Amino acid sequence: MSDARQRTIIKVFRKFSNSLGPDTLDFLEQILDAHEIEDHDVETSIETLAKEYNKQDGKSFYLFHVSVEVLQRVYEFLQDQGQSEAEVEALDPNSHLYFINAFKMPSWHWSIERGTFEKAANSPTVSGSADSRVFSVRDRLNVIKQCVLRNEHFAPSTVPSRDRDHLVTLRSTEQLLGRAGERFLLLGMLARSKEGTLCLEDADGSVELDFSQLDEPGDGLFTEGCSALVKGEYTDESKLEIIAIGQPPCESRQTARYGCMSIYGHIDFLGKASTSLLDDQELSVCVREELSDLHFFFLSDVWLDNPRTLPGIPKMLNNCVENDFIPKVIVLCGNFTSQSITHGNAWDIQRYQVNFDALADLIASYPAIMCTTHFVFVPGPLDLTMNSTLPR
Repeated sequence: MSDARQRTIIKVFRKFSNSLGPDTLDFLEQILDAHEIEDHDVETSIETLAKEYNKQDGKSFYLFHVSVEVLQRVYEFLQDQGQSEAEVEALDPNSHLYFINAFKMPSWHWSIERGTFEKAANSPTVSGSADSRVFSVRDRLNVIKQCVLRNEHFAPSTVPSRDRDHLVTLRSTEQLLGRAGERFLLLGMLARSKEGTLCLEDADGSVELDFSQLDEPGDGLFTEGCSALVKGEYTDESKLEIIAIGQPPCESRQTARYGCMSIYGHIDFLGKASTSLLDDQELSVCVREELSDLHFFFLSDVWLDNPRTLPGIPKMLNNCVENDFIPKVIVLCGNFTSQSITHGNAWDIQRYQVNFDALADLIASYPAIMCTTHFVFVPGPLDLTMNSTLPR
């Protein structure tokens, strides 16, 4: 291989903070020679390999030094993308469709000391302890904070640059004391103090907010209990005079997988085994190509006590059967009653059960749908559930 080609390969991988050893350089040379890549196409071809390599999860050891084994797997994946449909194994949707039970999935919380997620010792229950509410709010704020600190406006670059002078620094409420007249940027939860005033709480304390100088808030909806970024000037009255308020910056799924899944790739958040970006990408291609006729139906406010609901559902199911348009999943969302069942009498509860029995008989009358379709029921605020605090 010419020196110019080697310099091009090394330059491309350096863009992704990767270093190449002699073995990986030889392997890349073999790939280029096998496919007879011209000199002007070397950079594009190598960049494709480098991008796919950096999508690999759980490779923290190989983050900087490129592994031949991982690079070989990436190369084989790119080759498989060119296979014809006859060469690709048929995809069974049932082997990839899971319904996660919130009370069976593992519980993880953010550890400030270790800077990673840790598995909770206790399993989730319907009725948690008094401390669980406090811990859940604190844990949620910690997760949002570490996500914010990864944002480009908060995370300093490892390479010295002029951008470091424009970085934004987060402060805590305890850093406000004795610093009246200075401006601060805080991340916390909007809440009410004991006196009824609106304040911002974080893990270190709280500060009362003064909105008298705020023209208009940023985009988004701000409610009590939501997390917000607040910029303001601390006053002698121990208040934060708000200059601007906004939502924490969002992080795309792709950015989150690039930024943290190479470190947290071993964490199985759902209890169904984690997958790599490469696996996700390969599976999504197969789904689009092989399962283009796979459909999910969502129905909301399915009032079973409404005289038009039960007669209307067969119209939808008949249309599905006649057109061979059988959905894989049908999600029925509550409320399943037009009036609250929790405050009803015995007759209301009995009628509630009778309506569901009628729905079950209706579904059973369609064997083609009953044998292939998964039905998911989501209760609403007026439905009969274990308690009224669970999200609907």
